[in-house]
Amino acid sequence: MDRRTRICIWVIIVGLLNFLAYTVLYVFINGEAVNGWVDVQAGVRHYYLQSGTEVGHGVFLYSGIHSISIWITVAAVMLAMLTLAKDRIISSMHSTVVRGRTFITILATIITLTTAVATVYFILIFARKLAQPKAAPPTPATQVTARSWR
Repeated sequence: MDRRTRICIWVIIVGLLNFLAYTVLYVFINGEAVNGWVDVQAGVRHYYLQSGTEVGHGVFLYSGIHSISIWITVAAVMLAMLTLAKDRIISSMHSTVVRGRTFITILATIITLTTAVATVYFILIFARKLAQPKAAPPTPATQVTARSWR
């Protein structure tokens, strides 16, 4: 087995372990932070996951960073798989409109750009939540409707 193949296999294994760790911790802490919120009550910050579970600052940061790292993991695993399949793709695309190497380059570019945009987008969302705390979103139990005042 050559060096490139070993590296690609390790990238795939580490990526799958990261997915597994994310899933297990998601269940364990009852959610993730990118879709959560930060609330300030009496000058004290409270951190909530999207499920409404209040967590500490460290858990909130960890959850947000790990959620964002999933996009990088997706790119790494997909590019490693594409690299492993490259020779087979090139050999099977001789008489097509797009040559195999061009197809691989286009695919790798799409994967890289898409996951980079998604990563930056979620980083900005998470940073905004930390920088600009908001009140908790209303739940059905706390919503006051015009009808309830009559």
